[in-house]
Amino acid sequence: MAEPKRKTSKARRDKRRNAHWKMTLPGLVKCPECGAARLPHRMCPECGNYKGRTVVAKAAE
Repeated sequence: MAEPKRKTSKARRDKRRNAHWKMTLPGLVKCPECGAARLPHRMCPECGNYKGRTVVAKAAE
């Protein structure tokens, strides 16, 4: 088996491990009906529309 020629420093080791565990924000898009931010390919939680049609009727305030 091949052996490493030099010891890997803690900084180099931790830099390599660092990027794999970062959480990313979900990509939000603007609802074409009401303009609220929502997740793509999902119903708008504010107005209840998806792809130009009403999926869930919201009660009038």
